Amino acid sequence: MPHAESDSPSALTPMLRQYRAVKAQHPGAILMFRMGDFYEMFYEDAVTASKALDITLTARGKGTPNMAPMCGVPYHAADQYVARLVRQGFRVALCDQVEEPSKAKRLVRRAVVRVVTPGTLTDLAQLDSRAPSYMGSVLPMRERVGLAFADLTTGDFRLMEIPAGAGVDGLLEAIEGYSPQEIIHPEGVSLPALRPRVAGTQPAPPLTPRPEWSFSPDSARRALCDHLGVASLSGFGAEGHDAAIGAAGALLGYLQETQRASLAHFDRLRFVQSSDELILDAATRRNLELVRSLAEGQTRGSLLGVLDRTVTAMGGRMLREWLLRPLASLDPIETRQQAVATLLQDHAGRRALRERLRRVADLERLLSRMSVGTGSPAELGAMRSSLEALPAARESALAPGCGALDSIARGIEDLSDLTDLLGRALADDLPTTAREGGIVRDGYDPEVDEARSLSRSGKDFLARLEVREKERTGISSLKVRYNKVFGYYIEVSRANLRNVPADYERRQTLVGGERFVTPELKDYETRILSAQERLEEKEHEIFLALRQEVVSRASSIRRCAASVAALDTLSSLAEAAEEGRWTRPVVSGGTKLEIRAGRHPVLERLMQGGSFVPNDLLLDTQGPQIAIVTGPNMGGKSTYLRQAALLVILAQMGSFVPADSAEIGLVDRIFSRVGASDNLAGGQSTFMVEMSETANILHSATPRSLVLLDEVGRGTSTFDGLSLAWAVVEHLHDAPSVAAKTLFATHYHELTDLALTLERVENLQIAVREYRGDVVFLHQVRTGAADQSYGIQVARLAGVPSEVIQRAREVLKNLERNEFSPEGLPRLARRRAVSERQIPLFVPAGEALAAPPADHPAVKALRQADPDSLTPMEALRLLADLKKLASSDSE
Repeated sequence: MPHAESDSPSALTPMLRQYRAVKAQHPGAILMFRMGDFYEMFYEDAVTASKALDITLTARGKGTPNMAPMCGVPYHAADQYVARLVRQGFRVALCDQVEEPSKAKRLVRRAVVRVVTPGTLTDLAQLDSRAPSYMGSVLPMRERVGLAFADLTTGDFRLMEIPAGAGVDGLLEAIEGYSPQEIIHPEGVSLPALRPRVAGTQPAPPLTPRPEWSFSPDSARRALCDHLGVASLSGFGAEGHDAAIGAAGALLGYLQETQRASLAHFDRLRFVQSSDELILDAATRRNLELVRSLAEGQTRGSLLGVLDRTVTAMGGRMLREWLLRPLASLDPIETRQQAVATLLQDHAGRRALRERLRRVADLERLLSRMSVGTGSPAELGAMRSSLEALPAARESALAPGCGALDSIARGIEDLSDLTDLLGRALADDLPTTAREGGIVRDGYDPEVDEARSLSRSGKDFLARLEVREKERTGISSLKVRYNKVFGYYIEVSRANLRNVPADYERRQTLVGGERFVTPELKDYETRILSAQERLEEKEHEIFLALRQEVVSRASSIRRCAASVAALDTLSSLAEAAEEGRWTRPVVSGGTKLEIRAGRHPVLERLMQGGSFVPNDLLLDTQGPQIAIVTGPNMGGKSTYLRQAALLVILAQMGSFVPADSAEIGLVDRIFSRVGASDNLAGGQSTFMVEMSETANILHSATPRSLVLLDEVGRGTSTFDGLSLAWAVVEHLHDAPSVAAKTLFATHYHELTDLALTLERVENLQIAVREYRGDVVFLHQVRTGAADQSYGIQVARLAGVPSEVIQRAREVLKNLERNEFSPEGLPRLARRRAVSERQIPLFVPAGEALAAPPADHPAVKALRQADPDSLTPMEALRLLADLKKLASSDSE
C-alpha cells in the first residue's frame, strides 16, 4: 500500500519515523517491530502479513492523514508466525526493544536482532527433529565449482568442490544430496534453474544473491580462520580448494549477518571427498525408498522406517546420515560392525544404555539456540537435564569393554562443573520466556533472594494492613487490592465513606464507592515494585550469563552430542538386527557380491509370518558380471533388484543384513534405473527421463559400481526399446572403464540370447508355476531364462473383464502360431471389412481364415525361415523383408 503524501518523516510520529528508518535498512524483509507485548507490522508489510497469516488488518492513526495500516502478533508466540511467513518464502527481520521502557528518556531504542530466512529457521517446534536443515552456498569458478552446506540448527559445516565440467547435472546431484532450504550465490552469476531432476522430490530451494566480494577466497579464508581460531584451514583438509573456501566464507558471513550472533557452535569444517562415501544420486535414493516410501511419501514403508529404533533426535539424524551416505572405506565399516555386534550380544547392557540415552534431549539444537541468542529458560533447563544424564550413558557404553564403543564413549567429556553450575542456579520449573521470572533457584544469588522475599511477603503485608485498617476505621467491608493501572489501593463502599480517616487520599471514584491510598501504602508500593523490577532484571542477567557459559563450552558439548548420537545409532542397528535375525556381512576390498538367502529388509517386515521368500545372488566383475532377470510382472523382479542394493547399503553403513551370509566387495556408487515417471515441470517425458538416467549411468559407472536396470527401453516402440536395451548391456559388458556389476530386469526375452555371446552375462528367472490356466508366483530366483511373461494371467488377477482376457488369448495364440493373412500380416482381431487399399488387420472371431496363396512371396519366405535358429538381428531383418514384400504386393 503506498504511503500517503503527508507521510513525510516530519509528519510522522516519532515511533513511525523510527520504524521507517529501520525498514529502510531491510527493504526485502517483513519487519516485525516490537512494541510492548506485541510485534507490529506497518504499511505494505502489514497488508502482506495479514493475508499470509490470516490475521486482522487494522490501522494506526485512523482518520488522520498519517494513517498507517497495521497488524500484529503476540511477542510470546512470534516464532510460529515467523515460521509461517518463512515457509511461504518471506524473509522476516525481528526488531526488538534494546532498552527497558522504564529507563528510556524518550523513545525506546530498537534494533534488528535477527533476520529469519528459509535457511536460518531455528525454532525447534517448526523443524523436523530427525532431519537436517541445511543452508547452501555455490561459487562457480573457471575450473571448479565450490559448494558449502551449513546446518544452523546443529553446527554441521561442510564444503566440497566439483569439476566445472560436471555441468548442471553434476551441480544438481551435489545439491540434492543435502536438500538445502536456501542457496546463496554471487550477484551477477546466474545459476541454472535448480528444479529437482526426479519427480516427487523436494521443491527447488530459493536462491539469494550476495555481493561478489563476500565470495573472495582470500577474504573468505581470513573470515573462516578468524572464526575457528586457527592459522590455516589445512587441519580441515580445505587448503588449496579456493572455490570451496570462497563458498564457505560467504555462507559464514551470511549467517553472521542474519543472526547477529557469534555462532560459536560452528567450531569445525569438514571437507567432503567423493571417495569418502558410497554415492547415491537422488533418483537412486528415491527409487530404493531409503527414507520415504514411493506410495505415501512417509518414513513408514522405507528402509529408514525399518532401521530407526533411535531414542534421541540426534541419533535419528545420524542414522539418516549414515543411510544416505554409507561408508566407502573398510576400517570404519569394520569399527561400526564391531560395535553393533557387541551391543547385539549384550541385550541387558544395550537396554540399560538406551534407557539412559532416552533422558538426553537434542543437545545440538539446544546449543544452536543458545549460540544464536534465542534459547529460552526452559531450553536451558533441558540442557541441564541432558548434561546430568551423560555420565551414566558413558558408563553404560564403557561397560562391555568393546574398543569401538570405548572410543565413542570417551567422546562424552567431563562437564560436571557446568552441570553443577546449572543445577545450583536454575529453578526446577522454568518458564518459556526470559521475562517471566522464576528462573533462578532460591539460595543461588543473595540479591535475587532479597528481592524475591520482599515480593513474596507482599500478600502477608496486604492481609495484615487490611485487618489493621478495618479495626482502625470500623469499616468491615474495606478491601486492600492491586491492579496494573492504579497500583495498590484501599476500596471503600459508598455507604461507609463517612468513616474514611483524614489521612486517606482519594484516587478513583466508582459507582459503588471510592478508592484511596495512604502514605504507608504508597511507600510499600514503591518498595515492592522496585523489588520486583530488580528481581526481573537480576534473573534475566543471571539467565544470560548462564546461557553464555553454555555457549563457551560449545565444542565440548558438540563432541558429547556426537558421541550420544553414535551410541544411539549403533544401538538402533543392533535392535533392528536382533528383531530381524540379521547377520554380520563380510565387507572386503574385492569385487564379489555374493548373498545367500537374502531378504528384502522392508518387505520382510511388512509381510507377517515369515512368508518372504529368500534368494541368492552372485555378481562379480570377473563373471558373472551382468544378470538378465526375466519373469512375469508381480513375480518379484524389481524386489530382487532393490533387495541387492539395500543389502549393499546396509553393509557399507556398518549394519548387519537380512541374509544367511553375505560377502560384499566395496561399492563406490549405486545406480538405480527403476520405475518410470514423467518430469512435467522439466518438459521431459517418461522415456526422456529414462534415457537421461541411463546416460548418467553409462557415463559415470565404474567397475566398483552396482547398476540396477528395470525395463529399460519400454517407454518407446518395441524394436527401438529392444535395440537400446541390447546396446546398453553390451556397453556395460565391453567398456573396460564401466564393467559394473549389473542386474537387468526385462520383458524383452530376446536379451537372454546375450548370455550366448557375452561371457560375463548370465540369465536369471523368477520362477512361476501354471495350474489350470492360472499362474502361481513362487518368487524364487533360478538360473535360466523365462519362456513367457504371463501378462494375460496377471491381467486376469488384476480384474480385467473376462471377455477381454478371452480375446487376448485368441490374439496371443495367433501371434504364437505365426498365422498370417493373405497380405502377409498377423490376424490380430475382428471388427470390420477394409477398403481395397487398406491392409486387413481385423478378422471376426471364430470366422474361418481364407487360405493364403501358396505362391505369395511372403509365404515362401516364411516357409524357408527356421525360427528356432534365427538370431534376434536376423529376425528383425526377416521382418523388414516381409514388410517390403507385403507393401509391394498391395501397390
